[in-house]
Amino acid sequence: MKILYTAEALATGAGRNGHARTSDGKLDVDLAMPTEMGGNGEGTNPEQLFAAGYAACFHSALQMIARQEKADISDSAVGARVGIGPTDGGGFGLAVTLEVTLPKLSAEQARELTEKAHQVCPYSNATRGNIEVTLEISED
Repeated sequence: MKILYTAEALATGAGRNGHARTSDGKLDVDLAMPTEMGGNGEGTNPEQLFAAGYAACFHSALQMIARQEKADISDSAVGARVGIGPTDGGGFGLAVTLEVTLPKLSAEQARELTEKAHQVCPYSNATRGNIEVTLEISED
């Protein structure tokens, strides 16, 4: 693979209750465990950051496929829900649900475009076979 861009980030402090910053300073956030996991919830967390990144990346993949197929995906949106919980083998794992809204397309067209985007999205390729990713087509 030819690398086109590399993002760099550094986490400091107490891990999930610490701080994270990108090398260019465009992202500079306090981290806190969510209240559901016993934290104070006063900062963002890795799952929220992953959800935002996956949603944006998947939306770009949808737009690329739509351009190739000349499909109108104006007013489209992608939401991501990232869950974390204990695994059967110990440790923790993630599960993702991507909610895709393509109001100008039929349900069949939306499903087809979403499946194609799932094959080219870098986040989908990174997670495939590692975590459960569910694709939902919104009727909105």
